[in-house]
Amino acid sequence: MCVERVQRMLTAIMLGFVMMAAGMGMIKVAFLLQFFIMVMLLIWALTNFCPSIYMLGKILPPCDFEKKES
Repeated sequence: MCVERVQRMLTAIMLGFVMMAAGMGMIKVAFLLQFFIMVMLLIWALTNFCPSIYMLGKILPPCDFEKKES
């Protein structure tokens, strides 16, 4: 696994937790998780710096999308 793919999977898992919390009636928890995800995505969009990719980059190799596997 590589950093960018793991980050995308973690984002999908977090959105799943938001849906679960909303479905269980924990609206405040769902709102806070969704707000956290939105802030992280805005930071990434505005500064081209993603804190989760930075942290994951310390333990996982980066993805090499330019490299074509035969």
